[in-house]
Amino acid sequence: MKITRRGIAFLIVLAAPLLLFSSAQTSEKPSAKGQYLAYVGTYTTKTNSKGIYAFRFDTATGQLTAVGVAAETPDPSWVAVHPNGKYAYAANEAGKASTVSAFAVDASIGKLTFLNQMPALGEDPCYLSFDKTGKFLLVANYTSGTVAVFPIQADGKLGEQTAVMKDQGTLGPNKERQEAPHAHWIQTSPDNRFALVADLGLDEVLIYKFDATSGTLTPNEPAFARLKAGSGPRHAAFLQKGKLVVTVSELASTATSFAYDMKKGTLKEIGTASTLPPGFTGRNDVAEVAVLPNGKFLYVSNRGNDSIAIFSIDSAKGTLSPAGGIPTGGKEPRHFAIDPSGKYLLAENQHSNNIVVFKIDAATGGLTPTGQVVEVPSPVDLTFVTAE
Repeated sequence: MKITRRGIAFLIVLAAPLLLFSSAQTSEKPSAKGQYLAYVGTYTTKTNSKGIYAFRFDTATGQLTAVGVAAETPDPSWVAVHPNGKYAYAANEAGKASTVSAFAVDASIGKLTFLNQMPALGEDPCYLSFDKTGKFLLVANYTSGTVAVFPIQADGKLGEQTAVMKDQGTLGPNKERQEAPHAHWIQTSPDNRFALVADLGLDEVLIYKFDATSGTLTPNEPAFARLKAGSGPRHAAFLQKGKLVVTVSELASTATSFAYDMKKGTLKEIGTASTLPPGFTGRNDVAEVAVLPNGKFLYVSNRGNDSIAIFSIDSAKGTLSPAGGIPTGGKEPRHFAIDPSGKYLLAENQHSNNIVVFKIDAATGGLTPTGQVVEVPSPVDLTFVTAE
């Protein structure tokens, strides 16, 4: 699965993202129809990154255009925009000094204005999500293996935590990567009654009861679903209105589908598929997973093989079938995002400092490079918000 650069036009805009907002940029207001802002989280340590970068994205053309530095903030490895589009939140990875930052969004120019910051209540937060009411922010702290819940106040600021939980369970067999619990993903169920946590160290998807009034977490019964030893679950996605959950495992390079019981909050494994092409034997770490809006295809990023794996989804059985894959045009695709229209996939290649845009074939799930390769230092997360 080697990619050729022949015939691909590269758009080099490295200088543009490093600029702060100018008065000329401030005056620009594109039409909101089909126009989005894309915020890109990065690693700033040992790179030339300033923090969070803003881009404009046109769903009609697939054009990604650099705006500038939206906010200078240290190591914002995960950025999430509130469903109301008014606020954004960043996980600042800093070991024991890790924090979560809140910003106000100026959708006309993309700038983020700092509101406040709270301790992450754990080491190295790597994933943020909102409950379905939009009143709470959920945080997964990787190194400490803890998860936390913060209330979101009317002005977008974060309040004092309503919950902090330490992942508990039997460690996986990988002595280097599974030496402790490592919470890597947290999200509430579609009905907002449960919160699921993918823990790489425990080989488990933990299940908590979530109280949407108080923002508290309580272990469910049973409290987890276990994956094959050494899998290292990293991220997951709800499908079919919550009836199906697919978990991708970083260490095993697999995607596992589960039937989800919405009443009990329990998971029953259906099957597992490899994310790698036949015959591949090199080092690989799975990263991100996402589902096409039509529900027919699922995508997974491979770091090492440096590709996007494509699976077709059997809506009746809940099984996954390999449907090809494509190189990401860079190194270490830690994250990718499907645009709100469902027509494009944007892959962020962390170690080659670029974002590559692909056109999605909704009928086959196939990906085709558009020719756009936009430079940005150490990109590791991308999220969209409607532009004004």
